[in-house]
Amino acid sequence: MQKEIRILAPAKINLGLKVLPRREDGFHNIESIFQTIDIKDLLEITVLEGFGECTIQCAQLKLPENNTLSSAYKAFSQITKRPSKSVSVILTKRIPSGGGLGGGSSDAAALVRALEEINDITLTRNQLDEIANMVGSDVFFFLHCGQEIDGAAIVTGRGEYVKKITKRNDLFFVLVFPNVFSSTKEAYSLVDELYARNDQVIYPELDNLNDIYNSAVSRWTFVNTFTPALISRYSDIEKCLKSVKKTGALFADMSGSGSTVFGVFELREKALSAIESLKNQGFTAVLA
Repeated sequence: MQKEIRILAPAKINLGLKVLPRREDGFHNIESIFQTIDIKDLLEITVLEGFGECTIQCAQLKLPENNTLSSAYKAFSQITKRPSKSVSVILTKRIPSGGGLGGGSSDAAALVRALEEINDITLTRNQLDEIANMVGSDVFFFLHCGQEIDGAAIVTGRGEYVKKITKRNDLFFVLVFPNVFSSTKEAYSLVDELYARNDQVIYPELDNLNDIYNSAVSRWTFVNTFTPALISRYSDIEKCLKSVKKTGALFADMSGSGSTVFGVFELREKALSAIESLKNQGFTAVLA
């Protein structure tokens, strides 16, 4: 009998995202709080006969030949130094692609966890880090705490340093999706231009991030480096952000490298009212 595994891969948002100047190796260090939210992709994984093959189907999105799932499968076999059992993956995408919500990274982490079970292997933290290093920076978070229902962490370095914190469950997030697709590569390029102009941005201190997170939302001082960079090119993001703020959100910003915009509410009723208002304006908005 073929073994089948169903696993959910949650999205994340960034509460503040300080991007530091580009390093000599081309990467950027960051300082951010990552938090999982209630939007999840579904992976249905079937174990096939043989070893070393991974086929992927996704009805909602045309995946490139080399994607985070294929990269995760290859990295798993390389790090364990033996070919994984062959698998077929049916991916149901519910996390918007290119929205700064980490969907591809979460999918990769979910597959790695499934491959542990399929191959009866428990990876060490170092092995998990090696896989994340090969697949993508956000994969570190999803492998170490992002697969949890209440996953939250302060993330630094280029994403490899993940310090778990207690996730707040008293907040309601309204996500809005502008009709904008910006690649991570483009977003970082725009940030590099920002630094080249010597634009000054004031950020909270790293040591204060958790205290700010646990304070009243109206007092949050989180800043996302990508927000002004992308707004300078995509006016629709700025329009969306202004509309979210007008609904009464206690805090609003863009997640990750964009382009998803989110508003934070302390009352579910106000969040639902904001969604209705935003939909009436023609936006796509959901509660997360």
